[in-house]
Amino acid sequence: MARTVARVIVDALRELGVRHVFGVVGDALNPLTEAIRTTDGLEWVGCRHEEAAAFAASAQAQLSGSLGVCMGTVGPGSVHLLNGLYDAAKSHAPVLAVCGQVPLAEIGSDYFQEVDNDLLFRDVAVHRATVTSPEQMPRALETAVRAAVTRGGVAVLTVPGDMGGREVPEDRPPRFALDRAVTRPDDASLARAAALLNSASRVTLLVGAGARDARTEVLEAAGRLAAPMVLTLKAKEGFEDDNPHQVGQTGLIGNPAAVHALDAADALLMLGTDFPYRDWYPQDVRVVQVDAREEHLGRRTPVDVGLAGDVRVTLEALLPLLDRVADRKHLEDARDRFVRWQEGQARLADPAADRRPARRLRAALDNPGHAVRPEALAAAVADFAADDAVFTSDTGMATVWLSRFVPMRGTRRLIGSYNLGSMANAMPQALGAQLWAPDRQVIAFCGDGGLSMLLGDLMTIRTYGLPVKLVVFDNRSLGMVKLEQEQTGLPEFGTRLDNPDFAAVATALGLTGIRVTDPAGLRDGVQRALETPGPVLLDVLTNPDEVAVPAKPTLAQGWGFVRAKARELL
Repeated sequence: MARTVARVIVDALRELGVRHVFGVVGDALNPLTEAIRTTDGLEWVGCRHEEAAAFAASAQAQLSGSLGVCMGTVGPGSVHLLNGLYDAAKSHAPVLAVCGQVPLAEIGSDYFQEVDNDLLFRDVAVHRATVTSPEQMPRALETAVRAAVTRGGVAVLTVPGDMGGREVPEDRPPRFALDRAVTRPDDASLARAAALLNSASRVTLLVGAGARDARTEVLEAAGRLAAPMVLTLKAKEGFEDDNPHQVGQTGLIGNPAAVHALDAADALLMLGTDFPYRDWYPQDVRVVQVDAREEHLGRRTPVDVGLAGDVRVTLEALLPLLDRVADRKHLEDARDRFVRWQEGQARLADPAADRRPARRLRAALDNPGHAVRPEALAAAVADFAADDAVFTSDTGMATVWLSRFVPMRGTRRLIGSYNLGSMANAMPQALGAQLWAPDRQVIAFCGDGGLSMLLGDLMTIRTYGLPVKLVVFDNRSLGMVKLEQEQTGLPEFGTRLDNPDFAAVATALGLTGIRVTDPAGLRDGVQRALETPGPVLLDVLTNPDEVAVPAKPTLAQGWGFVRAKARELL
């Protein structure tokens, strides 16, 4: 007996090693969800919002490097996937989105709930197609999966409501051919890059997530060149631990040592990074950039030698051409600055630090206890977290505190919406991460604004019994937006949040809720949250006026902050 379109898709996903499909059931998806229900080894994860489903699928794809899958039904269900899919696309995560559609004969008739999926997903997807005949299967599925995996992006396969249950006449096993090419530049380009780097006296490395599989080669390059290594946020998990060259991040979340390492260099070697903030690149410096994607070469800062290729194999060919630098002053100066900065940050992370009444005034108005420093919260989580924990973080101040106070030691992993910059990503990404690694500790750094945006999927965590630990930086404010307003001289407006007791909400939903309002109870609360079995939400009231000083503060920003505070008081 021939299989149906839905059965062909579901069987193929199982054979590809997909273990979870995230979505919300309904109409056009019914043949697909029924096929999943009757398939061993493939689980349907019913989310409360399709955006959460897309974030969860993207998290699994980023952590595993293999296909993540989500589904959205006709019209609104598919529209709800869009933000999470944009995050997957900008993170180069291989995700397949299977979307429902109105019956084939009704397409184009402005039918109830009809949405043009090919138009809707045009900008986000590397591939999109609508199944209009059973004869297209399994070829249409093969093409979609191949595009997602080999191009590192989102593929959208639309299945009309009357198509999933139809039998496929050519019922053959799908063949996907998912091997990706590994390329390296030609010898002449490598020779030019080596000549530039060998002629420089002070080389700095800027290393991104694209170099993650080349840790040994990157460290060897830094050693030969006596070069400090500035890391992008996404490179923390691969290069921060046991690395005598790294000096942390640059940009708004960064530190002065990284800025100095870049500005003092006369040559910059960029490895697997598309760091987007042009103002933070050094000026009047010669640049060599290595990236697997040719379109990334030179698009952020002018490049003297662009090497299109896999970072590992490119460095394997480049390293023998590099001279070993004896003068280590540039590296040692950057490292000394970094260590001094870290010592200052450690003082900020002391829960008892800075109890001056003026510093606590606004916090006291919102909270009868002493509001906790967010630095202290992040540092406490870092101390008690497992060495193989998976961290997610919401965009905004939660990411700042994680970047500065949570080292990626051991085999810790880190994901977030670091390219799209979406709110509300940390909790659903943690959901996907916990299903991907059920035996590992998963910790989400949640902003109060981000958590409340997709609050309903706390129930998904409860339903599936996922032992996710949600750490809420509850400052009753959209903290990053507030900071952006104030540093330009504007008084904060529209950023205050009228929050509930999130721990009580979690308890009402069947999770363990823990609330900390005073620094004296911080470390005990964090330890208890991380050691309690099952899902836990730790709601910590943090100081809303805590400021993350940029790595390179300007006089204009300082005066802007003063003007904003004066206008707020008035």
